[in-house]
Amino acid sequence: MKQNTLKEKIKRKQPVFGMFVSIPHPIMVELIGYAEFDFVIIDYEHASTNMETIENMIRAAELLAITPLVRISKVDRIEILKVLDCGAQGIVIPQVTSKEEVEKAITYAYYHPIGMRSLNSGRPGAFAKHSLSDYIAKANEEIMIVPMIESLDGINESHSILSSPHISFVLEGAADLSQSLSVPWDTNHLEVQTNLEKLYEVSKQYKVPYAIVSRNHNNHEKWAEMGVNIFVLGDERGTAFRAYREKLADYRSLTGGNYES
Repeated sequence: MKQNTLKEKIKRKQPVFGMFVSIPHPIMVELIGYAEFDFVIIDYEHASTNMETIENMIRAAELLAITPLVRISKVDRIEILKVLDCGAQGIVIPQVTSKEEVEKAITYAYYHPIGMRSLNSGRPGAFAKHSLSDYIAKANEEIMIVPMIESLDGINESHSILSSPHISFVLEGAADLSQSLSVPWDTNHLEVQTNLEKLYEVSKQYKVPYAIVSRNHNNHEKWAEMGVNIFVLGDERGTAFRAYREKLADYRSLTGGNYES
């Protein structure tokens, strides 16, 4: 298995930047890789895609030497197995509300003695070109488990969740959290921010690195000043859409005339 450069950078407390990839095509991963991001989170929860496409997106990440993580749709043995056999270097687990979910994911994702992932000599193991015993040990060193805590229930169970071993970092989910607090999409709401800060304090207590979704400059600077080093800069669809709108508005303003949208 290839070295997980993201895991090494996080150990060194180096700032790292990632992006969700929802468009199911390898070229989107290539674009992000050439833009010199550190990692991508290939979305299998919200996006319409399949395992063959995920595998090709992972190949694109490998080509550019960035770490490919996959956000799974559910904690399911077969889904986790297939994602990792495609070559993902870690899984992001959405909507975590209990320690049991994380422990199941660990069992499905790791080989013995940590877990009971089904043995396979596929592409992550170079098709058994090298010792499979060595591959299993290496895979257990490189795999990342990333729970997303994105509800009030998850916040309330965060002590239990983050006490699980083998969590690489925890990712906040302020958008869905805002909905569970009855202030949908108001991610800057005081209650949302208070609960995110509570989660951050719990993560520090258990020495689990904390990751945020950087939604604006003020939000990003606040967390960076608090010591956060892992940043997800949204998803590629929203980033592209805003760039297209901005460019169109810019050139329309140069052209003159009235436009109706």
